[in-house]
Amino acid sequence: MGMKNKMTVADVDIKGKRVIARVDFNVPLDENGNITDDKRIRAALPTIRHIIGQGACLILVSHLGRPKEGPDPKYSMKPAAERLSELLGKEVKLAADVIGEDAKAKAAALKEGEVLMLENVRFHKEETKNDPAFAKELASMADIYVNDAFGTAHRAHASTAGIAEYLPAVSGFLIKKELDVMGKALDDPERPFVAILGGAKVSDKIGVIESLLDKVDTLIIGGSMAYTFFAGKGYSVGTSKYEADKVDLASNLLAKAEKKGVRLLLPVDNVVGKEFDPDTESQVVDSDNIPEGWMGLDIGPKTVELFSEAVKGAKTVVWNGPVGVFEFERFAVGTRNIAEALSAASAVTIVGGGDSAAAIEQMGFSDKITHISTGGGASLEFLEGKELPGIAVLNDRK
Repeated sequence: MGMKNKMTVADVDIKGKRVIARVDFNVPLDENGNITDDKRIRAALPTIRHIIGQGACLILVSHLGRPKEGPDPKYSMKPAAERLSELLGKEVKLAADVIGEDAKAKAAALKEGEVLMLENVRFHKEETKNDPAFAKELASMADIYVNDAFGTAHRAHASTAGIAEYLPAVSGFLIKKELDVMGKALDDPERPFVAILGGAKVSDKIGVIESLLDKVDTLIIGGSMAYTFFAGKGYSVGTSKYEADKVDLASNLLAKAEKKGVRLLLPVDNVVGKEFDPDTESQVVDSDNIPEGWMGLDIGPKTVELFSEAVKGAKTVVWNGPVGVFEFERFAVGTRNIAEALSAASAVTIVGGGDSAAAIEQMGFSDKITHISTGGGASLEFLEGKELPGIAVLNDRK
């Protein structure tokens, strides 16, 4: 894959230059506009500190949320700029617009080592349309472009891809780390290599399952996805959420795994409930014995043991997606046990963004995991072997 050999910000001389860096500061805010989790801002610090430490002028660009109709104060980058100021111990200026007069004047006035944050780039619909004129306006403020937003690298937007047409383009350290760690796991993993896929839909993960069947020794499937596989094995699934139109596909994938000699593990028992509700009445049943009128909401204790054993013996583990209804405390047990097994494993452990990352964080296991990906969708597409547009555009090492 042509993603490994990209130039990074450490490969270029940036002293005295204006650097425009795409970061992922799409942080969650509470109803008063306070940041409830700043890990995305902290993840960009090594790149930001390097750029200002080299004596460059830094212009940061990010999106936040999905503003529908132009500028909207509740989607302002202001809380992110303020939090970054605290983390850096220096002022981060905020532009009142993205490519307007205020942004251009403040960008032009930057001195070496100073930082300017542009307003939410999605205040312009041209961003998601990857409009060349808009990308060119962004580029006009700087001499060099750095992409460090792995979370949006799978989107071809103006600030993640289009801008690279007009400026030399390199990656930041966060993207480099994502590519190094996940790239090695996919190209040259230490074996046994175990992948755990959870989440709701088989349809979201078909490409990943197909791609991983060529790479892993063991593939573990949990979450609602598992019920589509059960249906493929001819089990009745009660009222469990499953994709009726994907049952044949699931049986084909089971056959494919067998043919390739990949151990494909499905839950052997499940915690089932009467309805999709945190307080529903529940019981544990074997996978081939889900009663009518009950739905699977989590993996059962025998499955926890089976999956944990597989993780224990692994040398590389990739985990993407919860194995139960993680939002409900009572049905988060399986997901927590998987998180615990990963944190205890003596393997290279990679967690792909989203709910699985949240589980690891909540339980305080972050420091026991080799790598927690900052991008849910991007890490899935990377595991699938797709080229990510925000990385494809970066300059290759000569």
